[in-house]
Amino acid sequence: MTETFEQQAAAFGATGALFGLDIGEKTIGVAVCDPARQVATPVETIRRKKFTPDAERLKELATARGVMGLIIGLPRNMDGTEGPSAQRARAFARNLPRILDLPVAFWDERLSTAAMERDLIALDTSRAKRAEKIDEAAATFILQGAIDRIRGLAT
Repeated sequence: MTETFEQQAAAFGATGALFGLDIGEKTIGVAVCDPARQVATPVETIRRKKFTPDAERLKELATARGVMGLIIGLPRNMDGTEGPSAQRARAFARNLPRILDLPVAFWDERLSTAAMERDLIALDTSRAKRAEKIDEAAATFILQGAIDRIRGLAT
C-alpha cells in the first residue's frame, strides 16, 4: 500500500524550509518555502544532464537553504493513473538518497504546468520568458499547494 501525502509529509517535522520539485525530461523546476511554510518562491530551473550532477545541484541548493524535505510533483493522468512521467518522478526519488538523503512526499500535480502557463500568459510574459520560467513556476505551484495542505492539517 502506498503512503498518503499526509503520511509522507509527517517526516518533515513541524517547521523548516521545503523544496518543491517539478521533474521533467529536460529540466527540474525548483522552488523553496520559508521555514514557517507560508509562501513558496521560485529558485531555479536545472537543465537536466545525468542523475548524479542533477542530484548534486539539488544538494547544493538544499544545503544552502537549510531544506528539511522535498515535495516532488507527481504528474498523474487525468483519470488518476500514473504514466511514464510519474514513473520518472518516482525513479528520481528512489535514487535521490544516494546523494541527498531528505524525506520525500509526492504531491499530485495534475495541470500545474498548464495553470502556471495560463498565469504567465495573463501577465503578458513573452513566449521565451515563459519557456525559461515555466518549470520553476510549476514547482512553486506544486509546493504552495502542498504547504497549504500541511498547514491545514495542523489546524
